Amino acid sequence: MSSTRHLPHAPTDSRDLAATAGVDAHWHDENQVAYASQGVLAVHTEASRWIVPAHRAIWVPAGTVHSHRAYGETRLHLLGLPAGRNPLGLVEPTVLAVSPLLRELLIAYTASDESQDVRARRRMLGVLLDQLAAARERPVRIPAARDARLAAVTAILEADPSDSRGLEALGHEVGASGRTLTRLFRQDVGMTFPQWRTQLRLYQALRLLAEGRSVTAVGRCCGFATTSAFIDVFRRSLGHTPGAYVRSGSASPGVSG
Repeated sequence: MSSTRHLPHAPTDSRDLAATAGVDAHWHDENQVAYASQGVLAVHTEASRWIVPAHRAIWVPAGTVHSHRAYGETRLHLLGLPAGRNPLGLVEPTVLAVSPLLRELLIAYTASDESQDVRARRRMLGVLLDQLAAARERPVRIPAARDARLAAVTAILEADPSDSRGLEALGHEVGASGRTLTRLFRQDVGMTFPQWRTQLRLYQALRLLAEGRSVTAVGRCCGFATTSAFIDVFRRSLGHTPGAYVRSGSASPGVSG
């Protein structure tokens, strides 16, 4: 990221972001939790991109240069914590599952006025941190490729997630064999090619659902052979169907599934 701002304090507040609005690259001296109770939040670092729907939050460690972008009208909740307060012991950005109780705590704590009863806020924060410490890691993450040949392949697929070609065919375009690309995926991004492609398609699917596209259209645009295949992968990866995700208010209404 070429231009970054140093904002020492990680704020604790709630704010609304318009569709496609963003927060430019910056970093804090404190840890931060970002959660969108409505819409979809994308968080970018130099190493990876994460997508954070309403059943997920992202932990951003102190010192991490990151930027935000909203997909769909997004209600963003930010929780700042001192650098020494790390209930999960995480040293890298991590997407976490948000339980119903953690969701309500994040909404209530980030919306409350700091002038309110200090002891009540301290008790609420204690329960919130207990819930955060118990949260499971559930990422939709796209690691950035460093090798030029692999980066060329990922750029092709990001431009068209419905491209169903295998690595041998893609390799013809970038001057690498399928075997070499298979090795590079494991070494460079820590995933197999099928794992990376599934993450990319889910990332794009969440963005499109937030923009109000139907489940059927999103599945087709993201390269799933059938709507039922899309629903199955979405459910296994995120714990609910895309239709349930839309109906929960996380995205604009589309065709249920």
